[in-house]
Amino acid sequence: MRGVLLRIENLRVAVRDKLILKGVNLEIGDGEIHAIFGPNGSGKSTLAMAIIGHPDYRIVSGRMIFDGEDITEKPIYERARMGISIAFQNPPKLHGIKLKDLLARIASENGVGERFLEIVDKLNISQEHLSRYVNVGFSGGEVKRCELVQALASNPKLMILDEPDSGVDVENLELIGSFLTESLRGRSALIITHHGYILRHLKPVKAHVLIDGAIACEGDPELILNRIMRDGYRWCERCRLMRSG
Repeated sequence: MRGVLLRIENLRVAVRDKLILKGVNLEIGDGEIHAIFGPNGSGKSTLAMAIIGHPDYRIVSGRMIFDGEDITEKPIYERARMGISIAFQNPPKLHGIKLKDLLARIASENGVGERFLEIVDKLNISQEHLSRYVNVGFSGGEVKRCELVQALASNPKLMILDEPDSGVDVENLELIGSFLTESLRGRSALIITHHGYILRHLKPVKAHVLIDGAIACEGDPELILNRIMRDGYRWCERCRLMRSG
């Protein structure tokens, strides 16, 4: 029986003075992959930022338990050391920092050594890109691949993928999907996606639909994705209203 790696209990999160998450409950077990669906503005990225501990996302109430320890008040660097990593949807450009130097430092601090070079090879990241400043002059697909290398170089227990299929062409999606299928084996992951294209490659054990800052429904990922593709998120909204009534 698998233990629970991440437990989120009645989480309410505000950005500035606006409440974004309104009582989210979620559990991810050891070695499980989960998916979060939801329309734009539903709170998906806010959930990711709250989990990693971004200081701009204020916990109003609720708590988060990771690997048996309450992390609700822990800063972002402590959560990273505990094994939480993220591949951002829109990572910043880091002028003055070469990708190879950043990767080497991340890997060294997490006891990975030079094993991250295997990840670099599998994602077809060239020596030219390694010598560039992070994300400077990279295409959309190159940014996504380099984000994955950085996230995995820390050897995480939980990997959060924020819209990994956003702005990626078919060729890069095939490469990323194939790579993640192998790399996430035995790891826990939370995949945040609007369209669900990445799920052609990955097979989550459970999907959750986030509507207006709360989980509207959850269940079989394929069934939920097919329903969303057919009817959009309107049926989830009706489900949420019925539950709240």
